[in-house]
Amino acid sequence: MDINLIKKLIKILEASEVTDLEIEESGTRVKLAKKIRVNQTVSYAHTPVSNPLNQQNSAVESTTEVKKSVDENAGLHEIKSPIVGTFYRAPAPDADAYIQVGDVVSAGTVLCIVEAMKLMNEIESDASGKIVKILVENGKPVEYNQPLFLLQKS
Repeated sequence: MDINLIKKLIKILEASEVTDLEIEESGTRVKLAKKIRVNQTVSYAHTPVSNPLNQQNSAVESTTEVKKSVDENAGLHEIKSPIVGTFYRAPAPDADAYIQVGDVVSAGTVLCIVEAMKLMNEIESDASGKIVKILVENGKPVEYNQPLFLLQKS
């Protein structure tokens, strides 16, 4: 194969949108490929600048809120989701919920259903006690190990 022909092919390849070219002539094979450089553009959302004093005050307020929620939940047992799925409080849309706030449950009592891949998984209590709070709304997605209920152990 003629070297001038190869040079012409290289120029044609560079000028075109073709990325690979392979030619075989008289038992000689030439393969040409060009690297594609991808330019990645990163854009940042405009965030308004706020007063540092307001930030400091809001940080103190949020820390106080976190402390209050931790204090409220101190001594309570969390029942967590063992799987990722959709949380349902009742076995069917027209049925009564398995439990309500204030109900006393024992270990093994069915508390809810978490649907995963069209399978309805009954979630049972792992301890005995009184249901203090239901942390997830009916029909909402839940993550693995996400708290579902707060239980005051008896």
